Amino acid sequence: MTNLDHGKFTRMTTVFHSLLALDVFFLFFTGYAIMFNDELWWMLTLLGGAGAVAALHRAFGVGLLALVSFWMLMMVTTDVGRSNFKAIIPTPEDMQAFVQDIQFVLGNADERHPNARQFAGDTADEIPLLSYIGKGVIYIFAAELTLLSISGLLIWSKTGLMSLFATKTAAMAFVVFHGLLGVIMVMGVIFHIFEHGFHPAFFPVETKAFIPRSMIPEEHQEGDHENPGIERLQLSPSWASATNLVGAAAVIGIVSVLLGSMYDTGYPVPGELILGGGPTNLLLTVGINLGMLVLFLGMVLSMYGNLVRIRWERQMRVEAQSGESEAEPAD
Repeated sequence: MTNLDHGKFTRMTTVFHSLLALDVFFLFFTGYAIMFNDELWWMLTLLGGAGAVAALHRAFGVGLLALVSFWMLMMVTTDVGRSNFKAIIPTPEDMQAFVQDIQFVLGNADERHPNARQFAGDTADEIPLLSYIGKGVIYIFAAELTLLSISGLLIWSKTGLMSLFATKTAAMAFVVFHGLLGVIMVMGVIFHIFEHGFHPAFFPVETKAFIPRSMIPEEHQEGDHENPGIERLQLSPSWASATNLVGAAAVIGIVSVLLGSMYDTGYPVPGELILGGGPTNLLLTVGINLGMLVLFLGMVLSMYGNLVRIRWERQMRVEAQSGESEAEPAD
């Protein structure tokens, strides 16, 4: 078995990953419909107007708190959770991999550290499930979601926020912080979608992020077990075109959202702090909508990954029933 086709998550983690992704996508859509209401007027209208969008954003925020609370409880009370927590703790090998990768980028090392070559097709037992990069993504997303949740709750309870800080400026600072943190996170999510959905080994979706590792056979019946097999991969004919298009949309979307947060008036940056000037409305509108398109594509790929999992489960049940039928003695 190679690192390209071993399972990635437990079943519980797989389901949680999908639910969290769906909730975060809708938080982005509702939040940005409010934030960029001029550029995303169609989204604001489609979701029922400003009042409905604000209510939906709060509802999905409550959903995020529920998911995070469940995950924290699961990490403490279950064996699976404790093993997951242990798996994301940084190790000395992670630091060695990070240092060697920096040396590789600088031209002072001949190759990347083996722990960081998850997509290279090496055997699964020689490469950890999570490299320092994967662990870093988990810690960054966890910190961002925690800060977004706290700041969102404080903004929701404006009376409580004002009683704590007693100034309009302090209350406004939380609004700015929440909005700009959302901008930073959406840039990471867009890149995450591109990285895992359009990698040549996994295009159009990294199925091992959706199929629990307990459902993937530990051994292959055919082929060279000693050869990682990456050279036997065949690129999908549509990979290059899809990657170029989505890659361009991802870059334009990230830049446009970042610029829009600095130049657009009101939220998240108060009018008093606006830089002024900026790109034309048409270019900004196109760019921000491209960013939302990549987010929508990520949600579609997540749903497709779960459909693949359902089909995989059905196929395994059929094979299991067929095996039981063959094993029964003939009358």
